[in-house]
Amino acid sequence: MIEYEEKLKMYMVDRGIDAEHLHFEQTCHSVQEAADAAGATPDDLVKNICMVNDEGDLIVAIVKGEDRVSTSRVGKALKIERPRTATEDEILVKTGFPCGGVPSFGYKATFIVDPRVMEKEYVYSGGGSEYSLVRIKSQELSEINDGLILRVRK
Repeated sequence: MIEYEEKLKMYMVDRGIDAEHLHFEQTCHSVQEAADAAGATPDDLVKNICMVNDEGDLIVAIVKGEDRVSTSRVGKALKIERPRTATEDEILVKTGFPCGGVPSFGYKATFIVDPRVMEKEYVYSGGGSEYSLVRIKSQELSEINDGLILRVRK
């Protein structure tokens, strides 16, 4: 798992991304585990829901930790058929990161950031493995992944 964290850290350094990579001894697989590890609240966490459209392109919806994604809203927002949730294998292949540690940037995808994410100055996102997080300004997050700010939560 450390290899994925190192890959993300190098990406951040190479592109001058203003964010902090955090590694923990406990897992950050669930929103509550991640909040506990970071000394934050679930409201400070975002999750990255990976979906695939009919052409096989990756779509990542970034929502607050307690929110759920509406695939029908994603489809309407992008003017496409409703995408399906990506499998764990597809997530690893298309993002280069394992499920449970997928960051909000660092790979090719169409990124959609729910407006509630932008209400927080800083958020915590996946850090490359289920033992790590990235603390980043929501504005920086949106800019580095060319995120579309659209409501996609249920």
